[in-house]
Amino acid sequence: MASPPISELSERAREIFRLVVEGYIGSGHPVGSKTLAGAGALSLSPASIRSVLADLEHLGLLAAPHTSAGRMPTDLGLRLFVDGMMRVSEPSPEERAAIEDRLSEPGPIEHALEKTSAILSDISGAAGMVMVPNREQRLAQFSLVDLGHGRALAVLVGEDGGIENRVIELGAAAVPGSLEQVSNYITAHLAGRTLGEAARIMRAEIAAGRSRLDTASQSLVERGLAVWSEDAAQRPVLIVRGQANLLDDAALGDIERIRLLIEDLESKQSVAELLEGARQAEATRIFIGSENRLFALSGSSVIASPYRDREGRVIGVLGVIGPTRLNYARVVPMVDLTARSLGKLFG
Repeated sequence: MASPPISELSERAREIFRLVVEGYIGSGHPVGSKTLAGAGALSLSPASIRSVLADLEHLGLLAAPHTSAGRMPTDLGLRLFVDGMMRVSEPSPEERAAIEDRLSEPGPIEHALEKTSAILSDISGAAGMVMVPNREQRLAQFSLVDLGHGRALAVLVGEDGGIENRVIELGAAAVPGSLEQVSNYITAHLAGRTLGEAARIMRAEIAAGRSRLDTASQSLVERGLAVWSEDAAQRPVLIVRGQANLLDDAALGDIERIRLLIEDLESKQSVAELLEGARQAEATRIFIGSENRLFALSGSSVIASPYRDREGRVIGVLGVIGPTRLNYARVVPMVDLTARSLGKLFG
């Protein structure tokens, strides 16, 4: 069922509809005719307001929960409000500076992605989500540090200054001097390459006997490469933060819906597939309730935006998820700002 054009509603109906939607978004509770009449914004009696509310319900824009005499917007009504009536609140200079400052702090890009998800959660009061970009960073240095007891610390340094550590088992492969030899060999092949590119070159050299490494050192090279190749394959494609925000006071009366939502969020691959729907969007996209299959049962909304590198290429998607009563007017521009700020970190 398509919502009627906003122009087909009378001025009185538009104003009452707007007040119901904004009241519901602000409180999480249905809005009744007495509340609307008592607010003083309408020069109408409760009876007149009830008549208009009934008309809006007949159009499918409002619904009356059986537990309340008040009305709340349907998914159809929220779509009409978002597309035709919403008054966007642009981020203040202070909010803009706070987001950009948090993302400009030094550190590897993985930390920036984590911070982005937390920022989105903070500004929305819901859960923040960031899809990890499908990109391999260029690497600068590799080293193996002997930890004793047949183990070594493998240290990988990226061109962006990020450092990652993994502990690997040496077994009988390690001999005096081999750790340094292997470190120098891998570093020489890593410079300016991704791990995948370097691994292919090194394995080809070893297979052709051109590596000048003994058997024990060749085994160490393979172990050092394997620990990162396996780790990269198992990394989640989605970072989610702020699930606890979903358990606010308004949600306590609808625990089953929140349980379903949190279960949906645990299925990160499915959520990532939903966010992919915003990858080619020119602007921030809003998915409301039953408009998306994944969150139809939990009745949740997703606000998502692609983020681009400095050349304008889409490299990922970020967004927030929460109840349909999200403050769209505030969250939409904040999601857009966060996407643009994160994109500046990618060359």
